[in-house]
Amino acid sequence: MIMQQKRILIADDETHILNVLSIKLQNAGFAVTPTEDGLSAWDLAFSDPPDLIITDYQMPGLSGVELCARLRSHAATAGIPVVMLTARGFSISDEEISHGNIRKVIDKPFSPREILAVANELLELVPAGSL
Repeated sequence: MIMQQKRILIADDETHILNVLSIKLQNAGFAVTPTEDGLSAWDLAFSDPPDLIITDYQMPGLSGVELCARLRSHAATAGIPVVMLTARGFSISDEEISHGNIRKVIDKPFSPREILAVANELLELVPAGSL
């Protein structure tokens, strides 16, 4: 039986972060779609919903929180788990986290290995708690 490749949408306006995460996740076997702003992330997620979204908090077009609110308001995208990347000092309220289906908030700078571990856990490719 062939397992279908899990798809991850990454939205971040910092090109180097997009590149590092794309390479790390592609090397681990994920299909990765990178984009540099919240509006294009929304268009991509709505037209072809991924298995996971990794998004920056601060982006042009739509912020990460606005993107999550929009995802949550449509049945086709409401269940997609989200990992939110934030610059240190930016806090996300518990309400924003729960209403946006944000499963994990990770401060920048971060380790690409940490992002891979979180992706594997959220996509249930490794048992929770074994990281």
